[in-house]
Amino acid sequence: MHLGCARNLIDSELILGRLAEEGLAIAGDPSLAHTVVLNTCSFIGPAREESENAIRELLGRKQRGEIERVVVAGCLVQRFRRQLSARFPEVDVFAEISDGRELAKTIRRMADGRSFRDYLESPGLREATRDGSRLLSTPRSFSYLRISHGCDHTCAFCAIPAIRGTHRSKRPEDLLQEARELIDAGVRELVLVAEDSTAWGRDLGTELPSLVEALAELHGEHRLRVMYAYPNRFPWELTRLLREHPRVLPYLDIPVQHIATPVLRAMGRAGSGDQVRRTLDRLLDEVPGLTIRTTLLLGFPGETDEDAAEVADFVRGYGLGRVGAFVYSPEEGTPAMGLADPVPEEPAEARYLAVIEARDEVLRASQEALVGRELDVLVDAAGSSADARAVARTEMDAPEVDLVCRIAACDARPGETVRVRVEAVDASLDLLATPAEGANGP
Repeated sequence: MHLGCARNLIDSELILGRLAEEGLAIAGDPSLAHTVVLNTCSFIGPAREESENAIRELLGRKQRGEIERVVVAGCLVQRFRRQLSARFPEVDVFAEISDGRELAKTIRRMADGRSFRDYLESPGLREATRDGSRLLSTPRSFSYLRISHGCDHTCAFCAIPAIRGTHRSKRPEDLLQEARELIDAGVRELVLVAEDSTAWGRDLGTELPSLVEALAELHGEHRLRVMYAYPNRFPWELTRLLREHPRVLPYLDIPVQHIATPVLRAMGRAGSGDQVRRTLDRLLDEVPGLTIRTTLLLGFPGETDEDAAEVADFVRGYGLGRVGAFVYSPEEGTPAMGLADPVPEEPAEARYLAVIEARDEVLRASQEALVGRELDVLVDAAGSSADARAVARTEMDAPEVDLVCRIAACDARPGETVRVRVEAVDASLDLLATPAEGANGP
């Protein structure tokens, strides 16, 4: 079972790969499993609560005899270390972040009835080498490619550096090999992820655009999408690739977190609100038609109603429809923990909802403008027998976090590209479409 972000999903796929190497059968349904492995998230309060609730749910199933063993791994274990074993003594094994090899061996010993350790400490920061074999859990249409580990930024609200360590770039030759294997396996979209993707290569004497271009030039029918691009020290040569290279999607995930300068400074973010605007202005000027996705954090200590209103105006002013918004939660061990002037829960939630309202206004207008148009979309899921609508995405939408296009009467398979005619927008602001006349997959 997997919780959390795309980087965490890669860890889950690595764990699955190590389990398969140990000769263990993988069951997609926990009710069919002898042992359930939960890979946890601990980024913000709601993610931590989700992880802890999942632990409780699995332990309840164990108590009822529905499963025999429960293993808890990942960020929550890494962050709180042995505190969890005291809180959840019924868990059979806790495992901090690693490459999964010792975890797989432990589960093998457990399945064989041999003795095993009930707590696996991390051997230290993971080396920035190529990932081993992964058992992909994503459809043929896309897969994530992790280009680095860790983060050097000191954002006051964020626990990631304490969990994942400082920034370490993976070598380009390793990444090209990983990408080659994914492309050869039929993956059509490589989604580049990291804690800070725009920092890739600086510790190796190079920068992100060189990697993106090398990946785009690999032989195959693939495309690239760049996520988690920190706005500070942006590598501007990347805009040429976003604008001109046919395999580099004109899409950029660039988390800005806030736009009011006093809040950015309190957060420990580099630059000011005006600098963020100048960065976005230049991006939109140099890459016509660029889709920008961002992340915003409301309710940080010291934030005023005026600061929050500036965020909503920013979303409307820049037409930001693809936005992930969150309410600040105090995180143990972060610089913001215990800051004065906390924002009460009710106004923080109201500010969050105001930003969501602004986002949805933008999204509705941009999605409705597509009605009647023909678009090429990449299929992520085939239609079921009960619902013939295949699920696909436009170039403007990243997997799992953005919108989808639901195609009626479509028998295309995951990984195929289909030309569709947009017929309507549903209540979730997803597109409803039908295959365009003469449309075919690849």
